[in-house]
Amino acid sequence: MSNKDKTVVVGMSGGVDSSVAAYLLKEQGYNVIGVTMQIWQDESECRLENEGGCCGVTAVEDARRVAGVLGIPYYVMNFKEEFQKNVIDYFVDEYLHGRTPNPCIACNRYVKWESLLTKSLAIGADYIATGHYARIRHLDNGRYAIANSVTAKKDQTYALYGLTQNQLAHTLMPVGDYEKPKVREIAERAGLPVAHKSDSQEICFVPDGDYASFIERDSGIVMPEGNFVTKDGEVLGRHRGITHYTVGQRRGLDLPMGRRVFVTEIRPETNEVVVGEAEDVWSETLKANRLNFMGIGDLPLGEEDHFLAKIRYNHAGTGCRVKRTGEDEITCVFDDPVRAVTPGQALVFYKDDYVAGGGVIVS
Repeated sequence: MSNKDKTVVVGMSGGVDSSVAAYLLKEQGYNVIGVTMQIWQDESECRLENEGGCCGVTAVEDARRVAGVLGIPYYVMNFKEEFQKNVIDYFVDEYLHGRTPNPCIACNRYVKWESLLTKSLAIGADYIATGHYARIRHLDNGRYAIANSVTAKKDQTYALYGLTQNQLAHTLMPVGDYEKPKVREIAERAGLPVAHKSDSQEICFVPDGDYASFIERDSGIVMPEGNFVTKDGEVLGRHRGITHYTVGQRRGLDLPMGRRVFVTEIRPETNEVVVGEAEDVWSETLKANRLNFMGIGDLPLGEEDHFLAKIRYNHAGTGCRVKRTGEDEITCVFDDPVRAVTPGQALVFYKDDYVAGGGVIVS
């Protein structure tokens, strides 16, 4: 079957990357349908007019204009219910329990893929596609895996570790073969009106970056003040509520210590924020659960292997030994200590240039 007999639904955020993805796939002969996912803001509430975000009025307007230039069908699909349940509710609950979540990972897994792919396949599409800076490889072992894009600076593989084999088998990521300046050049050459649109940086539903206030508004829960303490329990002062803090944080502590101190642990059960010295933020081990194996089918209980692991989105990666220590648990021992291991964030481990698997950091 040639490309012209295959249909691709492209998730169009109104930005340059997804717009170029749609253009490239049309050039490759696919039947392309553009879709923007309404996932958060109502049109009257849009707060990201010129910030390149993926949720509001500008996203729909820009995506529709691009679809017009490309001559492809374009639709807006409502995924607000799915987004509220799988992203916002998850985000809020994690913070209330002293963890620091990555909502983009949840959005990718349960909204941008699970919900969009299900609807796309139901209308007869063969694939969905996005503008992520990543590539999909079909490995010699028969499994699909997310592989690094050609540009480390924009690489987005970390946020995609949760995708399933079925999702990967029905996904195309054409932008992963290009660096960002080339993507903008392609957009300009194709006459796309978003060629020089700026990238979004913040979490789309918290554009001002004030997570604690958002959590209070959404949940109706006012987090109580509590104690800043040392790891031995010595009280150092009062904090504003645990949702204001994350492991590794230095700014905004307002403690008269006379030196730089850092958050080393959050204890929701006692409403304490533990503070320590710079060296206390470094760790050699961690545990993770909620596992998803991607490039490797499994890591049997008791077995271990060596990987390159990332503990946050902008982490360059550190060598480590990953051992299966429970039905839904792995223990990671790093070759060199890593800074600010943060419960709630993802551990993603790589073999060569592809994602082998990942999980959520517990401790």
